[in-house]
Amino acid sequence: MHAKLQKLSLISLGAVLGAMLFLSYSAIADKETKPQLPLEDLRAFAEVFGKIKSDYVEPVEDKKLISEAINGMLSGLDPHSAYLDVDAFKDLQAGTQGEFGGLGIEVGMEDGFVKVVSPIEDTPAYKAGLKSGDLIIKLDETPVKGMTLNDAVKRMRGKPDTQITLTVLRKSEAKPLIITLTRAIIKVQSVKYKLAEPGYAYARITQFQEHTGADLAKALKAMRAENKGELKGLILDLRNNPGGLLNAAVGVSAAFLPKDELVVYTEGRIEDAKMRLTANPENYVRGGPKDDYNHDLPAEIRSVPMVVLINGGSASASEIVAGALQDHKRAIVLGTQSFGKGSVQTILPMNNGTAIKLTTARYYTPKGRSIQATGIIPDIQVEEATLNIAEQAFSVREADLSRHLLNPKDNGTPLVPEKPGKVITPEPVEPGKEKTDDKVAPIEPGSKNDFQFTQAVNLLKGLQILQKK
Repeated sequence: MHAKLQKLSLISLGAVLGAMLFLSYSAIADKETKPQLPLEDLRAFAEVFGKIKSDYVEPVEDKKLISEAINGMLSGLDPHSAYLDVDAFKDLQAGTQGEFGGLGIEVGMEDGFVKVVSPIEDTPAYKAGLKSGDLIIKLDETPVKGMTLNDAVKRMRGKPDTQITLTVLRKSEAKPLIITLTRAIIKVQSVKYKLAEPGYAYARITQFQEHTGADLAKALKAMRAENKGELKGLILDLRNNPGGLLNAAVGVSAAFLPKDELVVYTEGRIEDAKMRLTANPENYVRGGPKDDYNHDLPAEIRSVPMVVLINGGSASASEIVAGALQDHKRAIVLGTQSFGKGSVQTILPMNNGTAIKLTTARYYTPKGRSIQATGIIPDIQVEEATLNIAEQAFSVREADLSRHLLNPKDNGTPLVPEKPGKVITPEPVEPGKEKTDDKVAPIEPGSKNDFQFTQAVNLLKGLQILQKK
């Protein structure tokens, strides 16, 4: 009986592999070459599958083995390709709508641990002081080592008002941090805004969602009306923005650029991965020109002196916007080098309700700079106000992640700016100061304690004086 079951398992596996082989022939991505199917490796796969079915300490369902094989195949490519089961696919769709459950952190995988790319503003993770680069090594009492990223994310999600304890490694700390968070429904307000001072507008984008471009257009009009006259300067804050939807990034860029200016282009192996996206409504709104939320923006929005704030937590869509405005000399980019996620992930739904997130192309700025593993270098480098010198020196970027895609122009050597801009560094706060109950309250973006923001305001005032002269 045991032998018969094993034989049936191998027959079912043969059917699966047969389908895989058929699909490989019918969807060859690179038409210039005709790759040979790795028959020996597929035989090895079948052999391992059979051994697990017959010898593993506990019975394992075929579905689980196939699912884990697919997951491993994708996660082994790069830090951003992944297999999304039914629940993970639904969570991803909910996230782009601006509301989902959990802790509020954008994460990746590094050496088997969960690495924080960026905490999302106004979420439990942000309020608890989690930082870009933190390494999560335990979830409650369960070690993260050995989990897939999807498994770790599932554990961090849960019912609102339930708690989870994270054990976190931070390079600036001598021992692990124990942080207890209360899960919540994460409602991300994509665009926040205010008049920093009379005449000077400040808009912060926390994540690029479906309605981000329209929300920004409303914010710009509202600030113009509140100012009761033309604006003198504008700050666009993209710090700790982990990215989001590509069309939203194009729509935000189009608010500040002349129509039809190139925003970003992509290069990949298949034709669908090769795109040139311009500041044209057809590239950022579904209904075309009639639904263009940028059409009635005040005229000075496309010419007023402008500063874009970025840091190591600015990734993907944030880097597209910053790179486009920098290349077209529309804005001065101020802050620290961005994360460097310059790859395109395409969500490919499967027939069974799952999906795969597959890296299919690289992003390039209008002048042909690849963002991948290099990021955007600010025109003026201004360090963030931090707790101590050790923390100030630590940052994590795409280039630090294992299996990251190389920048096609660096020949394996990380690119650095030929002429680094002026570096402005705030006085580090001594350890022990500005602490409440042994927790460090994050600096409010756009406040008087936000060193990069105050430097941006001062820069705009200086440009206003030069313009008058």
